[in-house]
Amino acid sequence: MIVKNEQDVIARCLESVKNIVDEIIIVDTGSCDKTVEIASQYTKNIYYFEWIDDFAAARNFSFSKATQQYLLWLDADDIIQQNDREEFLKLKKTLSDTVDVVMMPYHTAFDQNNNPTHSYYRERLLKRESNFKWLGAVHEAIPPQGNVFYSNVGISHKKLRPSDPNRNIRIFEKLIAEGQILEPRQQFYYARELYYHKKYQEAIKLFEQFLQEQKGWVENNISACIDLAHCYKEINQPQNALLSLYRSFLYDIPRGEVCCEIGNLFLARKQYKIAIFWFQTATSQKPDISTGGFFTTDCYDYIPYMQLCVCYDRLGDIQTAAMYNQKAKQCKPNDAAVLQNEKYFKSKGF
Repeated sequence: MIVKNEQDVIARCLESVKNIVDEIIIVDTGSCDKTVEIASQYTKNIYYFEWIDDFAAARNFSFSKATQQYLLWLDADDIIQQNDREEFLKLKKTLSDTVDVVMMPYHTAFDQNNNPTHSYYRERLLKRESNFKWLGAVHEAIPPQGNVFYSNVGISHKKLRPSDPNRNIRIFEKLIAEGQILEPRQQFYYARELYYHKKYQEAIKLFEQFLQEQKGWVENNISACIDLAHCYKEINQPQNALLSLYRSFLYDIPRGEVCCEIGNLFLARKQYKIAIFWFQTATSQKPDISTGGFFTTDCYDYIPYMQLCVCYDRLGDIQTAAMYNQKAKQCKPNDAAVLQNEKYFKSKGF
């Protein structure tokens, strides 16, 4: 782990792993709170690394201190929940030593019942002798190579407070000022930072450049099309937003996320029958997080069911609208919007 000022979450993280790992290595990059004091209750392997605005450099330093056969990396606001801890221990007993990389689901958003709603695979367990290196000052990653195994052991990202919202864009701008040329993955994430900071025109320009150069990873290309559509919507260009979403079909079959975005655009235009087509298409797709892309699982059932409920209600087909609300209820029985809809339909005799 690399950490800085994580006193509010680090004990929670280390409690979740202390009985399933064989050593714990903490690299502190400049804490001025009780992070190191708390970490020292779990391990003596605490090291210090001067922060140089480079996450990959810090993580590579942390990996250099490891001694075991496989390396697991976590952020301080990650946890391994009980069911995943049990599966992790099974994995340790059964994993072939020919495996170089274990890809694990990373759950980053949850519903009110703690079910993951946004997940993607990360390179999470890596063979030490393969000498993998982190790349990228921001949004660092290790390109999986060799014998790659996909596991169902999940890591849960449970953030308690927002991180510095300007940190990533500040690092990107520093790299550019120093004359560095961003490689495609970094271009994608820099464009995202511009979008998050509401610099929509700049983000559009960079997303377009990223896609036109055709050097990006398929999953990043699809995400770029979705983010590009968001930017166009923000500057009131729904036609370009729609074209950006259609552009994602160049890379793969329609994803549930894309179908929902298209459906929402036609819903806003009150073109309910076209919207229905796209929401129904979303429900016919199956999320496959093994691709490594960003997946919002609700876009394959709950969200399109709720939007189909709205569309059919607007068309005056109350019975079908009520049916789709019941489908949404099967996904989220205690959802406030579903229950409110249920009251509405009962008042209509359904």
